[in-house]
Amino acid sequence: MGAGHHVLHLDADSPVHRLAPEVKVAATVLFTVAVVATPRHVLWAFGLYALLLVVPAVAARVPAGWLGRRVWIEAPFVLLAFALPFAGTGERVDWLGLSLSVDGLYGAFNVLAKGTLGVVASLLLAATTTPRDLIVGLDRLRCPQVFTTIATFMLRYLDVLVGEARRMRVARLSRGDDPRFLWQLRGFAAGIGALFLRAYERGERVYLAMVSRGYDGRMPDGWHGPRAGVRQWAAAALVPLPAVGIAVAAAVLG
Repeated sequence: MGAGHHVLHLDADSPVHRLAPEVKVAATVLFTVAVVATPRHVLWAFGLYALLLVVPAVAARVPAGWLGRRVWIEAPFVLLAFALPFAGTGERVDWLGLSLSVDGLYGAFNVLAKGTLGVVASLLLAATTTPRDLIVGLDRLRCPQVFTTIATFMLRYLDVLVGEARRMRVARLSRGDDPRFLWQLRGFAAGIGALFLRAYERGERVYLAMVSRGYDGRMPDGWHGPRAGVRQWAAAALVPLPAVGIAVAAAVLG
């Protein structure tokens, strides 16, 4: 399958990169669930979660700057978090002449802490696992086949569609089209429609070709690499299992 590399994937040879994709996907999901289940007022738990994420980041040799530049994908949620202390209700406290809601402060911390931890965990997964391997891992974890099939074809033909859209744009510009003007939006919309029709027709041809070669809705077994063993599952559990323990302790002590 194509699209083996992605802008978020760091091509390296590390113990984390060599783990089977299903164990990395399961570990990321379990870690995220533990973080989300932690009560928002147990502040110390989130510091421990952050320390746990240092382990795979160092083992995978993912640069801190690389993570820092990409974690800003959560910026819209950060803006929402900053608004919560002012919009919240209930008990209020004064800070530097501002009246802030206590419940809103907890809500803002909840969004920032859990969102940032989830984004960093996802970035570490993407940095150490190619898109193709992510789909393999989801398939091995018995993710619904319709989702993995759609994702497979999306990754395979996304570059094709982007290239087609780029060629259509060059063709428009060479004929005097300037998308900066509102009255030329009609041409842009027509181009989007033509791209959709081309993609639909291409998809029909590809599907018929696959069916004629024996495709029955699942990728053949030979497409999969070796499955994870006990040692790989144990290695991947070094982060999510302590996170589950922290979440349980936070729920009990909090």
